[in-house]
Amino acid sequence: MNGNSFISFLLRSPLHRMMSSSTMLITVTGRKSGRPITTPVNYYQEGNTLWVISNRERTWWRNLKGGGRVKLRLRGQEVDGFGEAVLVESEVAAQIGEYVRHLPISARSLGVHMQDGQPDPADLRRLAQARVMIRIKMV
Repeated sequence: MNGNSFISFLLRSPLHRMMSSSTMLITVTGRKSGRPITTPVNYYQEGNTLWVISNRERTWWRNLKGGGRVKLRLRGQEVDGFGEAVLVESEVAAQIGEYVRHLPISARSLGVHMQDGQPDPADLRRLAQARVMIRIKMV
């Protein structure tokens, strides 16, 4: 069992509370294969919107270019949503800033230096070249 399989198992179990405040499962449908693709992701929530960060080199999020339906395993519940990849680097940088403000523990793993509680703008611009943000509206 690899790391993603173990996290997926935990998020589907009654033990999900250990992780589900900032980690969920997202299922997208492959545009070419039509098959479901499920992966664990970290997120933060603003009202009815969830934000997820991913590496641009990963492939699952590409199924959300132009938008698409998603299924989420969020805090132990199945939730439907509409996800859309945000690719414009200035928008990605701004959202990464919000991401690390909501999940401060992520700043270190992302390599974002914090100054007086604010992320370093140069770090955000650098990260925006290699990352993508996914906006998910819960329906």
